[in-house]
Amino acid sequence: MLIGLLFFLIAVLAFALGFAWLADRPGELTLTWQGQLFQTPLTTALALLIALIFVVMVVWWLISALWTSPNSVRRYFRARKRDRGYQAISTGLIAAGSGNLVMARKMSTRAHALLSVDQEPLIHVLDAQVALIEGNHDKARQLFETMADDPETQELGLRGLYLEAKRVGADEAAQQYAERAADKAPYLAWAAKATLESRTRQGRWDDAIRLLDQQRSAKVTDKQESARLKAVLLTARAESKLDTDQKGAAADALQALKLRDDFHPAAIIAAKAYLAQGNLRKSAGVIEMVWKKEPHPQTGALYVRARGGDTAVDRLKRAEKLEGMKPNNPISLMVVARAALDAREFEKARTKAEAAARMQSRESAFLLLADIEEAETGDQGRIRHWMAQALRAERDPTWVADGLVSEYWRPYSPATGKLDAFEWKVPYGAIEGPVEEGSASRLDEALKSLPPVGGVKPDEEKPTDDTAPIFEDAAETKAEASAGDEPQAPTGDRPAGPTVIDAAAAAPAAVAEAAHIADTEETDRDAKAVEDDEEKPQPAEPQETETSPVVSGTEDASDTTQTAEDDIAPPRPAESGADETDDDTDEKSGLSPFGGRTPDDPGISDSDDDDAPPPKKRRFF
Repeated sequence: MLIGLLFFLIAVLAFALGFAWLADRPGELTLTWQGQLFQTPLTTALALLIALIFVVMVVWWLISALWTSPNSVRRYFRARKRDRGYQAISTGLIAAGSGNLVMARKMSTRAHALLSVDQEPLIHVLDAQVALIEGNHDKARQLFETMADDPETQELGLRGLYLEAKRVGADEAAQQYAERAADKAPYLAWAAKATLESRTRQGRWDDAIRLLDQQRSAKVTDKQESARLKAVLLTARAESKLDTDQKGAAADALQALKLRDDFHPAAIIAAKAYLAQGNLRKSAGVIEMVWKKEPHPQTGALYVRARGGDTAVDRLKRAEKLEGMKPNNPISLMVVARAALDAREFEKARTKAEAAARMQSRESAFLLLADIEEAETGDQGRIRHWMAQALRAERDPTWVADGLVSEYWRPYSPATGKLDAFEWKVPYGAIEGPVEEGSASRLDEALKSLPPVGGVKPDEEKPTDDTAPIFEDAAETKAEASAGDEPQAPTGDRPAGPTVIDAAAAAPAAVAEAAHIADTEETDRDAKAVEDDEEKPQPAEPQETETSPVVSGTEDASDTTQTAEDDIAPPRPAESGADETDDDTDEKSGLSPFGGRTPDDPGISDSDDDDAPPPKKRRFF
């Protein structure tokens, strides 16, 4: 606007200067026409000429307006109708986006009345949106196909068909629509992403890299994002060539490392390719380059075991070389500790593993300490101690993508197909709180509770039998008290007095021993049932009564009725305990689950008569 005003001022100034110049140089204009002479001043003649030109222009405009007025009126009403149609489409799309089906359908009908579908393809867009809101997906699909055939709306139609195919789960059809859109317009982000992921899953690395380059040329992705994805694709292509074309694999992996100098999967592929060619020096150089950036357990393991003929000592030297490149690093310490364990240098392995556990109390450090303990001492108690610490420690990082855990890196996620989805991180586990200043680390606490070698401290004696120690002292006391006396009962040596046992302390082991003895007695009873039946009808003899192990505490065995009662009564103490009352005897029988016998007493009578039939034993528990 300012430029137009400037030109207008310049024109007025020039016109004024021209008239001033003519006024300073007066003169007359003479015209002779048909014998008549006309004379006028030059300025007057010039003014008349300008006025004549203006009148002619006005007359020409009037004539042109009258001549073209029908077309002008027609164009006016047509433009007004078109504007109303565009307004209806705009209002309808807004209503469809907000979910107002009634308004969207009304505006679609008005747009059809005001505009022609052939002239305005946006009507198809509005109709498709109305069909989707109504749930008429077949009609919407037909409209999208119509738009896909029109060059003006082809991209929009393919987008709609792609979304519909994704909705019904037709992944192959969706990939085809995305590839069509990407071939026609590689600058479409949705089409390029879907096509890139599909080509990646199919292993079409060359096509995927070409499409990524087209996206970068079209400035769809930024420089860093494009370099990151291209490094992933180059690494994947190098991995596919590793078995057939080692040189090509090494070239692709090195190109990926130029784009991402700390990409460990590319370094591993390049090192393996060089090792396949027999070039150990270049393989070590690639690993050392990325190791200086950031150590990684997998690159460290490959570096240590690069040569198959190396001894364990040689591998330990290579591990120590890696530690020298990145000292005071838990990953470097773990690599050296594993190599030292293979070399049977347990002191160095333990020192490095403990140092790594102090820096990062992870699961692998404690498991390595358990391996060292097993190889050096073989103490199962100490091994279980370190394994218990590993269960409570934080998990080690691994390759994780969309909740899936993998031991090795992959270029895309198996779950979603997303490119460069795998990350090296801790998959699960609770986040530990901050470590307070001066607090002991997990390793220090584990070392304090570490049992000594052998599992028994010098000032402690642990019993070897789980049940015998409960009654061992009582059995020894009974044996000493009854020394020199002839055994009269199946309980063996009789104690001098009643034995008092701590029922609360002895209950678990006593119940277990009683159950075992009851099972044994039941087995013996079934095996000797026939022999017992044969012996019962015979008349009772004094010798058999005296040697019977089921006497009730008296030495008179002539009464057969008393013997029969003793067969079903629980065993009682011998004559040494006759001064006790019956109630006391019952209480002691309740306290002792073995019927007055010691746990080491087999229940066999010491009588000299070997022909006496064995008593019929009863089960009390």
